[in-house]
Amino acid sequence: MDNNTNAEGYWKATLGLLAKVLVVWFVVSFGAGILLAPMLNNIHLGGYPLGFWFAHQGAIYVFIGCIFYYAKKMGDIDREFDVHEE
Repeated sequence: MDNNTNAEGYWKATLGLLAKVLVVWFVVSFGAGILLAPMLNNIHLGGYPLGFWFAHQGAIYVFIGCIFYYAKKMGDIDREFDVHEE
């Protein structure tokens, strides 16, 4: 495999991963925290409406999970294309 094909595959995999993480980020922050908040507020979690919880607490947990997921998957992609730093 030549370097140009390898580089294109690497960036395609990287941008695909980034797109997945950004979709999750958008759905949680904008979807659950804003658009679906009135519907989610009918459910309570720890005494607080679920829409409020997602907007203020749950989104932070999901974002931290996204960071760990991204770091793990990016390491896998780096090893797959032999650009890792080990």
